[in-house]
Amino acid sequence: MSNPSADSTFVMDDIYRATTTAIPNVSRNMLGSLKTFVGAGTNDPDEKEAFLDIKPLTRGPAAEVGDDIELKAVQLQFPSARTLDKNNSLYQEERIETGRGNLLVAIQGDRTQPAMITYHDLGLNHVANFQAFFNFSEMRTLAQNFCLYHINAPGQEEGAATVPEGYIYPTMEELSEQISDVMLHFNLKSFIGLGVGVGANVLVRFALFHPEKVDALCLLNCVSTTAGWIEWGYQKLNARHLRSKGMTQGALDYLMWHHFGRLTEERNHDLVHVYREYFEHHVNPMNLALFIDSYIQRTDLNISRELDPNRRASVRTVEVPVLNMTGALGPHVDDTVTFNSRLDPSTSTWIKLQDCGMVLEEQPAKVVEALRLFLQGNGYALKLSRKPSASPSEDFSVGG
Repeated sequence: MSNPSADSTFVMDDIYRATTTAIPNVSRNMLGSLKTFVGAGTNDPDEKEAFLDIKPLTRGPAAEVGDDIELKAVQLQFPSARTLDKNNSLYQEERIETGRGNLLVAIQGDRTQPAMITYHDLGLNHVANFQAFFNFSEMRTLAQNFCLYHINAPGQEEGAATVPEGYIYPTMEELSEQISDVMLHFNLKSFIGLGVGVGANVLVRFALFHPEKVDALCLLNCVSTTAGWIEWGYQKLNARHLRSKGMTQGALDYLMWHHFGRLTEERNHDLVHVYREYFEHHVNPMNLALFIDSYIQRTDLNISRELDPNRRASVRTVEVPVLNMTGALGPHVDDTVTFNSRLDPSTSTWIKLQDCGMVLEEQPAKVVEALRLFLQGNGYALKLSRKPSASPSEDFSVGG
């Protein structure tokens, strides 16, 4: 009678040999195993040769098991660094003579399309404020329906020379009136306005005096009141330092707070670094000081909400449709709430976007979605490919 244990061992040995006969009886170390592993994923001889270009790092004639190995020609691929450099292929720039000096306008798109005028915020210009947003894939599709006219406030364009000594910078009202000169130069009948911060305030002032020339306004972080004592004091000190010392740490910190609000480093380190570098090295401090002085001396818009139709005609208000937006983490939420309370609820919408301060940079997809719906609601037939997004309750706080 055969021994069951011996039979079992014999059978298992046969199975083992049968399943391993195709593998050469060669000794393998860690290097050989790695070559086999990476080379097995391709049938292309050239790719195999590239995969197997792995050299042992040894001190002796041959590598042994447990030796360190060095992978040759392995490089880490990083995404392209974010910059605020101007893409000259996007724009046609023209200098416009106005009653208060000349300003630079950058034109982007087909001039036969309806006009959209943009106006930038403090410390920025059309490149730093809008280029990345209009290069966003979904916004590029939307922008094809318009010709963009990017207005730069006097002395705020990229590479601007210092304004002559004794130059009196335009007031906020005068900055708004320069838009009339721009429209006359380009023969524009009306436009849609997109403004941020100071630019939003300028566009509202123009709409108050020329409502027939404005089709709609999309405004971000718009302030409708005069400067408070804290803002006035900080900005006055910043302007003085910018004139005498250039871009100081205090002025830099204030600009970062003005644009990003709180928790900037934790939220988007790379974006914050790019703008910090931009403010330090690419802004003309003397010209910025003049722009700041003009802004902190702004007057109240003197608008109010009147729901009684019999009294509405006697009250000053914004007569054009307004999309009033802000970021939940930005410093201007209360200002936009105040502005919203002074607008006609039937023609205005207030939106607070979550998890952002600098809205165009941190939440461009949500801005495009809101802007598209706003423009379609005002009669513009637009086409834009949309990806599924989170529900409005998660990303928007909407008010009227």
